This record gives sequence, structure tokens and C-alpha cells, in this order.
Amino acid sequence: MRSAFLRTGLVLLLAGIIFSGCINEKKPNEPVTASAIPEDNKYNEELIKVGFAQVGHESDWRIAATDSAMDTFSEKNGFELLYVDANNDPEVQVNAVRSFIEQKVDYIVIDPIVTKGWNSVMKEAKEAGIPVFVIDRMIDCDEDLYVAWFGSDFKAEGEAAGAWLEAYLANKGRGNDDINIAVIAGTDGSSAQIGRSEGFDKYIASKPNWNKLDEKDGEFTQSGGKRVMNEYLEKYDDIDVIVCQNDNEAWGAIDAMKTAGKEFGREGAVIISFDAVYDGLADVLDGNINADFECNPLSAPYVADAIRKLDRGEQITKKINYIDEACFQHEDNINSIVCGRRTIDMITVTWDVLLERAY
Repeated sequence: MRSAFLRTGLVLLLAGIIFSGCINEKKPNEPVTASAIPEDNKYNEELIKVGFAQVGHESDWRIAATDSAMDTFSEKNGFELLYVDANNDPEVQVNAVRSFIEQKVDYIVIDPIVTKGWNSVMKEAKEAGIPVFVIDRMIDCDEDLYVAWFGSDFKAEGEAAGAWLEAYLANKGRGNDDINIAVIAGTDGSSAQIGRSEGFDKYIASKPNWNKLDEKDGEFTQSGGKRVMNEYLEKYDDIDVIVCQNDNEAWGAIDAMKTAGKEFGREGAVIISFDAVYDGLADVLDGNINADFECNPLSAPYVADAIRKLDRGEQITKKINYIDEACFQHEDNINSIVCGRRTIDMITVTWDVLLERAY
């Protein structure tokens, strides 16, 4: 991992905390995960068979999401999990869902690689009487074909990034300067890419002095981020802001900037990222990334709770369910940002913030 030194320091610090018996209790407003449910409240009858079609393993965020699903849909929590890593291949993912249907699972969970191409297999699941849940990325199909969606408001994430950049530039006395922006986008056609681009572009359109130089697909990977950043450095002489649509792309961009001898973060070009995984926030703490906007990967416990409700004969009333997320920055200079009618507090990353990180 990129922040091995920081992790080592945290392990030692945590050891000291545990030894002194000073661990903080779980915050009351945090979601209860399946593993946190007391043993006497767990589902103790026949295991609930769940098929989960995951996007792949392209990023630290994705790995955290998979680990959460593995822990949540475990036998100790009353589940039998059938898991398929589609390795970012939409055809493999659709075939995995068909396989789940053939194996007569009780429920299907899909984190769709792309939004389109789902109607046929979703109809097959409905005809088989298998409820389907969608997480993380959105899906483009008839709404009656799935029970509920749990995940992030990607457009709101993009808007928050735009609002922060506006406030940050004003704070630095650059509010009226011409600003050249390069975007390293996520997987083209994914709802995360579509939403983050749409949200951030809203601010670009409202700022005549903001110029988007380019936007290219970095595939949500570190190698993709480095490749695209190298292309930008060869093509453009003056880049003021680099928007990376996840932390892995940001690390690739940082690698490319270092190799080219370019200044970034607190010392140069502003770097904005999304996901806010542990190592991403470690780079925010170090000043390599100026701001990072959370995309919470821990949606599996919410789905597990919904499945238990259905298994008890209860109804799921909300189709779209957004998970709470936070916004982080390196400098303690922006207290809050305003997006439409929302006011969002900015969190300045400290060691204490890293200590509390679950992923």
C-alpha cells in the first residue's frame, strides 16, 4: 500500500490505546453492520443464499466494498454467499447473474459495471421470483425489476468538489483567475463517472474563467491515472487543477507528476480526488491531495438489513437509498461549502481522522 509508514505508525498508536483501555465506543449515528449485531439477534435458521456480482478489484475502494460484503454475508451472520468477481467485464457480470438464477439463490446483489444492458437478465430474475438489490453504481432498467438501490449520490459528490474548489480558489485570492482543469474520469459509462462529471461540470459551466482542458477515462486504476496524466503533461503546459475520479487515479497522477518534476498538492497544481479510502486520506494529510470526497463502500450491511426485513415479511419502502458521506481537505481553511440547499462541513484530515477510518 502507498502509506505503509503511516499504517505502521497507526498500528503502534492503536496498540498503545488498546493497552491503556481507552478505545472510543461506536458513535450512535454510525450504521450497524451485520457483524455488530448481537448473537441472539442474528438469523439462526436456514442460511439465506445470496449471489453477489461484483465489478472487479480495480481499486482500494472496490476491495473494501468486497471485504465488507464477505464479512456481512457470512455464515456466522446467517448467509451463504455466492460471489463472482467480473473483472470489469459486463458480459461476465450478466452471466454471473444468470448463474445465480439457475442456482436458485434467495437474493441477488449487483454492483453494475455499466448502467445499460440489464433488462433481460433482470426480467429473468423477477420471473424466477428472486428479489434483486443494486448497490454502488446505478442501473438502467425498469424500476420494478429490483427491490432497492443502496449507494452514493455521485452527482452530489461532483457538485461538492466543484463547490470546494470555488471556495478554495477564492480563499487563495484566485477566484477571478483563469483556471485550467484536467479531468481523469472513471470508467466511461459507469454511473460514478457520469454523476461525478455531471456534478462538477455544473460548476465549470457557471465559471467563465474555468477552462476544462480535457477529460479522459482512467478506468478507476492507478495505472490508468498515470497513463492519462502523462498524456496531459505532454499536451498541456499549464494545468492548475487535476480532478481524479477516485484515489487510485490520483495516485497514478501523482506518480506521473513526480516523474515529470511537476509540483502538485499544497505545493502546486490542485489535486481533487474521490473515494477517501485510508491511503487517499493519508495523502490528504501529507498535502499530496488537496481535497477528497468520500464514496462510502460499506453498503453491504444496509442490504443485509433489507434482506432480513423481506425475510420477515416486511416491506422495503424506499427504492433509492443514499449512504452518508463526508468531505475532506488538507488545509484548515474552508469550514463548509454550500451545494444548492445543502451546507456541508469540511473535515480537515488529522491523525485522529485516520485512526477512526474503517477502510
